[in-house]
Parts: sequence; structure tokens; C-alpha cells
Amino acid sequence: MKIYTGRGDDGMTDLRDMSRVSKTSPRIEAYGTVDELNALVGTVRPTGHDDIDEKLAGVQNHLHVVQADFANPEPDQDDPAITAEHVDQVEAWIDAYDDELEPLESFILPTGSEKGSRLHHARTVCRRAERRAVALAADAQANEDAIQYLNRLSDGLFVWARVVNARDGVPEESPTY
Repeated sequence: MKIYTGRGDDGMTDLRDMSRVSKTSPRIEAYGTVDELNALVGTVRPTGHDDIDEKLAGVQNHLHVVQADFANPEPDQDDPAITAEHVDQVEAWIDAYDDELEPLESFILPTGSEKGSRLHHARTVCRRAERRAVALAADAQANEDAIQYLNRLSDGLFVWARVVNARDGVPEESPTY
């Protein structure tokens, strides 16, 4: 099977239901940015911290579901979809690391170890994916749980960046004003 079909040469692409839309549509922007986020999370693994790697592997699987969810303009009950349980799972993962971190007293710069910095970068791409998803929801049907998932995931990526940096002995830096 060839990887290329030529079907996208005209600036159009297929959705899950085989309808064709512009590659610039809000739906494509949303799931394309989630794809970018998923690839970026893949560059972080392995972090050198098995517990965080396990969470990031789960996140990558969730993001694949978000992509399938956003690529489907008229989902059925049996189609892949992010649910409130996915959001709850990310919240539980975040809460599990709270005791390991010093409380924040100011903003911090998105820097640190190589893996910590990549997690901060992933957080910013996650925020962009969320903005694209909100734009999709303003234009067409979009799963609100998936949008909430992206919002919560950006918090998770921030926490994991802080944890990785702390474990790697890299102090946090606050901006100066």
C-alpha cells in the first residue's frame, strides 16, 4: 500500500465520514494541532522517570482519541470519544504530584532540563490545540469533554515539567519585571 494518494493535492482532505473539507477548516486545524501535540509529547519520552513516562504514554493514547473525535463530524455512540472520565484521570494524575512540588508563589519561566523544557513546550502547543478546538466548537459540533481534556492536560504538562525539573535538580526561575 502506498502512503501517498494524491487526494489532498487540491487542498482538500477526507474526514472520518469520508466527507471532504478544506485543509484550512477549523476541524482540520483542531485535530492537526492535537497531532502536533502528540508528536511533541513523543519527543519527551522517555523522561528518565518511569512514573511520568507511564502518564505520558496514556496521554498519547488519549490524544489519538481526541484526534479521531475531532475528525468525526457526526459521531455515533460506538466511535472513539473523550469522556469526562478521561478528564478525571488527568486531574487525578495532577493531584498525585502536588505533594512533590513546592507551592508556586509567582510565575515561572518555561525552562529547565531538556525534558522539562520540552514539557513546557508541549504545554504551549496544548493551549493552542485547545484554542483550535474552541474555534471548532464555535463553527461546528465538537465534543466539549475533549476541549475540557485539553484544558486540563495543559495543566498536567505544566505540573510534569515542574516535577521533571525538580527531580533533575534544576531550580525554577521566576521572571523579573
